[in-house]
Amino acid sequence: MSIFKFQDPQAVGKVQSVDTASVIVKVTRGDMLSKLQVNHLVVIRASKRGQHLIGLVVKIMRKFDEDMEVEDEEVPCSNDIVKITLIGTFFDKIGLASNQFKRTLESVPEIDADCFIMDDVTLTSFMGVISQSSADTNNPLCIGTYTLNDNAKAWLDGNKLFQRHAVIAGSTGSGKSYTVASLVEQIAKLDSSNAILFDIHGEYAPIKGEGIQHYKIAGPSDSVKDGNMFLPYWLLTYDEMLSMMLDRSDSNAPNQAMVFSRTVLQEKEASLKEQDKAFMLDNLTIDSPIPYRIDELINSIEDLDTRMVPGANNKEKQGEFYGKLSRFIQRLKAKIQDKRLNFMFSNDQALLQYDYMTSLCKKLMSSASQGGGVKIINFSEVPSDILPLVVSLIARIVFSVQQWVDKDKIHPIALFCDEAHLYIPANVQLGVEASSLLSFERIAKEGRKYGIGLVVISQRPSEVNRTVLSQSSNFIAMRLTNADDQNVVKKLLPDSLGNYAELLPILDIGEALVVGDASLLPSRVKIAEPKMKPDSATVKFWDKWSQSTVSDVLAVAVESMRKQSKN
Repeated sequence: MSIFKFQDPQAVGKVQSVDTASVIVKVTRGDMLSKLQVNHLVVIRASKRGQHLIGLVVKIMRKFDEDMEVEDEEVPCSNDIVKITLIGTFFDKIGLASNQFKRTLESVPEIDADCFIMDDVTLTSFMGVISQSSADTNNPLCIGTYTLNDNAKAWLDGNKLFQRHAVIAGSTGSGKSYTVASLVEQIAKLDSSNAILFDIHGEYAPIKGEGIQHYKIAGPSDSVKDGNMFLPYWLLTYDEMLSMMLDRSDSNAPNQAMVFSRTVLQEKEASLKEQDKAFMLDNLTIDSPIPYRIDELINSIEDLDTRMVPGANNKEKQGEFYGKLSRFIQRLKAKIQDKRLNFMFSNDQALLQYDYMTSLCKKLMSSASQGGGVKIINFSEVPSDILPLVVSLIARIVFSVQQWVDKDKIHPIALFCDEAHLYIPANVQLGVEASSLLSFERIAKEGRKYGIGLVVISQRPSEVNRTVLSQSSNFIAMRLTNADDQNVVKKLLPDSLGNYAELLPILDIGEALVVGDASLLPSRVKIAEPKMKPDSATVKFWDKWSQSTVSDVLAVAVESMRKQSKN
């Protein structure tokens, strides 16, 4: 039995104009005009029996026609007009199922078709249908409750959310971290969950439980143990290494790059022979992730930089690269000696083992049923100048490995990119940023084929790469106060939603516009609070300043800064 039982006298107005996905309705009952509100839902009688078209009110107007003469006085005559965007069709019955909503338009309304307002009872029933149809799947994903009706839970299609990538955007303090934490909690409950959260500031440390693993990119004094993650230099590609080491403005940069590539290849060949892996030599490339000793590489480059060769009349002369590699060697040594880069240049022998990459990938990519699950990786101690390189390195490793898994054995994994504007920038300025961007652009374009979902999280969507954003089909847009950020999100939302995005600057904390393939209905949603809250609460200035005493923490902070570690 249909939930819609409208009678003709209840109609608020009649359709006057029909476009592909928008309708103009003339209000015929002025007493019901006050019940119409922008961004509320209305029902229009469809031309097909058993169907109703669901629309979103985008504009309410009063238009004045020519003046009418009434008792020798001219009185303006007005018409109340409502512009509506059609968002889907409600079916009284499909096969054996009754009361189904679909994001499709099988028909458009006829001229003079009746338009009805959803009263509280009808709205509750309709939202119940929406919730039930999304909740009928196994392990449904709940994002919160609908603002239109807080008794109805808002569900998302978990498959479509991660298959087609997602964007979570909102100003500082709008509730982004709560949204991410809520999603992570629900993902971790699945038996074979698999996701990585790039925790740039360490704010997700409080989120713990079964199916959630915590790792930290190793700090200056950290050793190789379970909780620390090391990403040795030999995992870097040739281009990534040069983006760190090479000064492109140096006149000898081409010679330095050539010598470096040749020497790395030689060291990798020597390493394979030393570890009885000579059978790999036929497939070896400069980018193959083969361990090699960087001190041996420096010795070889220093030898070329100081080499003298036989010349005329039995006299020695300077070699081809004499003195041309000095600055490159200095930069390389400076990086190796930088304690902040311990996670990359540690001399621990365990990091030079051939099987190290396998153990690293098991940490990164194991599902919950294999002892993994949701991996929260803390990047708070990584220097900001190479943060893009380090984050993209992990993303590239995951993508590369997934490419080589048999198609029928691929286990999907989601990458949550918190503070994405820091390493997926709209405007590339440094070499490390360009390298990072290439990895994420490729994942955005091709990740779906290999079971990699991207969730881009940022407070400044205007500073995130447009290609990556445009590849996302799902948007959880929270309050945005900056005009540039609002415009970016508006352009990404479907044109058919009209001025729905105008709500962005007035959303409440924890409220979001949820639009996309994963959401059955474009909705304004109150995000559900996670059970375990991230450590991202905004500091209350006035309350703190009002306290009578303050702890003396500066000495400890200074020492932590010197050690580059809070431990």
